Amino acid sequence: MKNDQPLIGRRSVLRLAAALGVTVTAGALAADRLGAFDGAPGTAPAPPAPSGAAGPAAGPPASAPRLRPSAYRLQPMTAYAPATRPRALPPVRQRPFLSLTGVGRSMVLTFDDGPDPRYTPDILATLRRHDCRAVFFVCGEMAAENRDLLREMADDGHVIGNHSWSHPLVPRLRPSRIRDELGSTSEVVERAVGAAPLWYRAPYGAWNRHSFEIGAELGMEPLAWSVDTLDWKEPGSGTIVRRVLDGAGPGVIVLSHDAGGDRSQSVTALRRYLPALLAEGYGITVPRR
Repeated sequence: MKNDQPLIGRRSVLRLAAALGVTVTAGALAADRLGAFDGAPGTAPAPPAPSGAAGPAAGPPASAPRLRPSAYRLQPMTAYAPATRPRALPPVRQRPFLSLTGVGRSMVLTFDDGPDPRYTPDILATLRRHDCRAVFFVCGEMAAENRDLLREMADDGHVIGNHSWSHPLVPRLRPSRIRDELGSTSEVVERAVGAAPLWYRAPYGAWNRHSFEIGAELGMEPLAWSVDTLDWKEPGSGTIVRRVLDGAGPGVIVLSHDAGGDRSQSVTALRRYLPALLAEGYGITVPRR
């Protein structure tokens, strides 16, 4: 992760991903069926038991730890948060979930690339004000420097997902590097909040077979999105609001960002579209496993 302007353009990334034979998610595609979820229309969901598509998240402070080869989950880890019973691994999927089914008039709000102390606290405050939960797909190098924000997310009942360590284009990586990116991020989250992520999202929405396999080995399901706000382009808060409200519907997953550049428009937009969604009778929920 460097700054909000990727080293190669978004269209080039998607073209490259397609040429490499990976799954690039798009909101119009059909979704796999997902099981049970908390949250009903007009009610806040219970606390839990996802960028994607934008540019890379902003770089961490200079003191951020370097990514190291990760043996996470390859051997028992008893030094912290010991598991009381083995967790069943999810199946290896061939595509991510793009929307939710069986949740009535409920939607999911997701935020990628953080946590960022400049913007994440304001997003958390807005969600708290309306008693709503969201999914935060965090990047490991940002999470490592902002563990207090991870704990605040967990305390508020939000779902913390895995968005890799450094926001790379996954299909360019060797399997060992994909494991390092995902495993090191899961380790940071588990050390901070006592539970590893159950969901992950590929940077740029570029998935491949290895990412699905390694994600499943680490106990995570792949979650994409239905509505892309394109807030990383900084189109104006009004445009972001319009995209969310125009795309609203049962089971919709909204992609936004709380890091990766100037996210003040995303913060302002959330303050406007969240109460509007609630007023229209939509519940805001999170996936449960």
